[in-house]
Amino acid sequence: MTTHRPLAAALWMSGAIFSFTAMAIAGRAVADAHDTFEIMMWRSVVGFALVLAVAGSLGRLREVRRDRMAQHLVRNLFHFSGQNLWFWSLTMIPLAQVFALEFTSPIWVILLSPLVLGERLTRPRLIAAGLGFVGILIVARPDFAALDAGVLAAAGSAVCFAATTLMTKRLTRGESIVSILFWLTLMQGCFGAVMAGHDGVVTLPTAATLPWLALIGFCGLLAHTCLTTALSLAPASYVVPVDFIRLPVIAVVGVMLYSEPLDPLVLLGALVIFAGNWINIRAETRKSATVANSQIRDAAS
Repeated sequence: MTTHRPLAAALWMSGAIFSFTAMAIAGRAVADAHDTFEIMMWRSVVGFALVLAVAGSLGRLREVRRDRMAQHLVRNLFHFSGQNLWFWSLTMIPLAQVFALEFTSPIWVILLSPLVLGERLTRPRLIAAGLGFVGILIVARPDFAALDAGVLAAAGSAVCFAATTLMTKRLTRGESIVSILFWLTLMQGCFGAVMAGHDGVVTLPTAATLPWLALIGFCGLLAHTCLTTALSLAPASYVVPVDFIRLPVIAVVGVMLYSEPLDPLVLLGALVIFAGNWINIRAETRKSATVANSQIRDAAS
């Protein structure tokens, strides 16, 4: 029987939202000292060490499998590309605009999930995607007429993240979270080391950047743990729109930490985003309750 726990999935996604927001702050803090490849390399080193330590202490390293290496490789190539583009765009355009463009990714996930994952494209999911996207446009109002490098990088990261999410959902069908995170951190650490050294210079962490790089590594691992767990508990087309909440959160962070402009339309956009997510959560919760009641009736008969 397929696990379907929408409220639990939404709670796990709140952890991912916190982690990605912290990563954005830390990424900006080290951008002057480290290029994006170095950031990804050190992030993966920290993440891999944490996976080995935690999974090893719990006796779960035996869950790591090698029979789906091709899927892991393709997934991590997409994610490595998307994450580098994301970190780069953070230094070039406002945070709210980065996240607005990144959040076109759930639209692609929702629309492609029937083809890639065989999930049904229900009316509540379409409404959630539509309202989420409208809310994003209200909040950030990206100027698509002026496509500079930062805008293109953020848009490219969205496409890569959509592919990553769809492949992660496929991997959760039979692959443990420990195995997914093991290959994520190991492969991307290798990718980062190769790319960071392409110019013959690798900047080592300093006393000032080491705490931020450690935070990136920890939050990166936590974000993927939360996201992968959420995807194992509910359909991808339900899980991903919950992440829209991250946009108003990061808009407030941009105002408080970087004096980026904030206007009342951000509040309006946030309300639209919350409305779309609430419709989706209510629909999935009712569906879950209906399925559970049906199973109880079948067991009693």
